[in-house]
Amino acid sequence: MQFDILVLPGDGIGPEVINEALKVLEVVARKFGHSFNLSQDLVGGAAIDAYGVALKPETAQKARASDALLFGAVGGPKWSDPTASVRPEDGLLALRKAMGVYANIRPVKSYKFLANATPLKPSVVEGVDLIVIRELTGGLYYGLPKRRWNTQRGRRGVDTMKYSEREIERILRVGFELARGRRKKLTSVDKANVLETSRLWRQIAQEMSAEYPDVTVDHQLVDSCSMQLIQNPRRFDVMVMENTFGDILSDEASVLAGSLGMLPSASLAGVPSTDGHRRARGFYEPIHGTAPDIAGQGKANPIATILTVAMMLRYSLGLPKEALAVEQAVDKALESGLRTADIVAAGERAVTTTQMGNAIAEAVARG
Repeated sequence: MQFDILVLPGDGIGPEVINEALKVLEVVARKFGHSFNLSQDLVGGAAIDAYGVALKPETAQKARASDALLFGAVGGPKWSDPTASVRPEDGLLALRKAMGVYANIRPVKSYKFLANATPLKPSVVEGVDLIVIRELTGGLYYGLPKRRWNTQRGRRGVDTMKYSEREIERILRVGFELARGRRKKLTSVDKANVLETSRLWRQIAQEMSAEYPDVTVDHQLVDSCSMQLIQNPRRFDVMVMENTFGDILSDEASVLAGSLGMLPSASLAGVPSTDGHRRARGFYEPIHGTAPDIAGQGKANPIATILTVAMMLRYSLGLPKEALAVEQAVDKALESGLRTADIVAAGERAVTTTQMGNAIAEAVARG
């Protein structure tokens, strides 16, 4: 099969980890007989330096026309002037808007051979395998009015949390569908004891549950959920929530895996299936940033980006068998004892970014 993929490595360690991910993708192409037509361009700080803008309109058009977008990271001290008229992150936001992505999917998995990489007790994180689904386009970050002003009694500010039935229904459907392809358990996170938007959210979730009788639904208030996520994370399978809650809880959940360098993500413009029968255009990126302090030193962990490729294969390209092959190759590399600097134990030797990428690519080839 043939697919068109736009690759935007970005800044900092972005090009390094993307390079290793593309090695793995090349092996997948050879092993399974696919053709991945890759086109590369600049975004973020690199685009500002070259073009004066964080994202060219032509690049956004390429993203819309592609089957998927593979993204590295943007930003860094070089472009951090708060008075600058254009910032690297502008390119990221423009791409999300251009592609119409509204569902951010962050899988979190613990590895028994990395139990000591997390600050939590091994008995707590053992066996964790969950997905956090965050609504991306609504809520406090986008609701109006949003402003600050001065009064005779001092400064004031307002943000508005706003959601429509359509926005809630479409993100919940992503959650129900993904839960149906996993352990059939969906946790809907809200603050229905206080917020009207959450009461609407819970009502719609309850109504939709009738369409999915095979999926068990439970409703969690966000504050108690944040506690349960650390105390008993194995209770969760698929978690779905609005924008602000998802922003916070997905970062909290990253602690369960031991390192941001282990965590992929996908932002989707549709409802995918885990079996590859239904595809959705997606924006794929590791959740870590540009890590400018280690850029160019071979210390970056490429696993998050490689696992992001696996998500791309599954959700946007409809290739679940190939996605599983990549995930199993990551498991084999870690089980063999390979560790990058972010997950290596004291006294052990860390492998480089390239060495880890090569090992995973070789494991895919061996099958």
